[in-house]
Formats: sequence, structure tokens, C-alpha cells
Amino acid sequence: MKMTKYVALIAVTLLGISSMRGEDKVANPFVGSWQLIAADKLLPNGTRVSDYGAEPHGMAVFTADGHFMIDVFRNVRTKFTSKDREKGTFDEYKEAQLSSSCSFGTYTVDTAANKITLHIDRSTYPNGDDTTQVREYEVEDDTLSWKVAPRPDGSIPITVVRRIAP
Repeated sequence: MKMTKYVALIAVTLLGISSMRGEDKVANPFVGSWQLIAADKLLPNGTRVSDYGAEPHGMAVFTADGHFMIDVFRNVRTKFTSKDREKGTFDEYKEAQLSSSCSFGTYTVDTAANKITLHIDRSTYPNGDDTTQVREYEVEDDTLSWKVAPRPDGSIPITVVRRIAP
């Protein structure tokens, strides 16, 4: 009789642990691989416009153990005339810098507040290196979007991605 109670207790405990693991996956809507479908910005007057041109390219990957990488590129990027990355002109370097936004690091999610905290290790914008940034997000089915802090001009970048793999 006591053995049956112990077996039942162990089974309930294991079932509870298994259920919690499933809840953790549901509670973190970011885990998976995502394809960029929009890289927009919200202007101070409330107008939403494309920030990286028509059909931007990019991906985001968020791992279950809390690592991330985000890459955003304009669809059309100007190639260097010299075909040597170390011999570009000022304008070519400027265009290359402004036509992409990439970062990687670790992250945490607060699902109750719909906020993600990115601990950015490195970014294509050097001022983003070694920073912590909190962003509001929205999830609808397999589409995820988040807003970045306002830029000096008051515009707010908005990234929209669609899940391609869990």
C-alpha cells in the first residue's frame, strides 16, 4: 500500500515537471527561427513607413537557452566599385553601414509585460555593443513584432518576423 502511494507521488511529480517544461516553451514565444517580413519605422506624426526599403531581408534566431541573433538588410545594397572591402569609398562604407542592422547576445522575456530584454554583445552599430535594451513585443499566430527605442529623430523602428522553425 505504501509502495503504491510512493509510485503515485513520483508519477504526479514527474507529470508536473513535464507539464512545467511544456508551459515554459509556451511562455517564451520567441524560441525558434524567424524570417524578416518587415523592417518599418513609426514616424513622430504616427505614419508607418518602410525603414529598410521594399522587401527587406533578414532573420532572427532565439534559442531556448537564451541566446539570440538578429540580422536586417535592405533588399537592394550598393556593391563596392573596387570589389575590395578594404578599398571602399566614404559613400560606399556609409551605405554599407546604413543598409544593415545586426546584433547578437542573450535575452530574457517578460510575457506578463510583453517585453523582451536584449543583452547585446555586439552590433553593427558600435554604440549598441555591451548594452541592455528592453523592447515591447506583440505575437499573433506565427508573427512576432517588436519596437526599438526611439531614435534621435523621434522615429521608432519596428521589426516584424514570421516563424520558419520552432
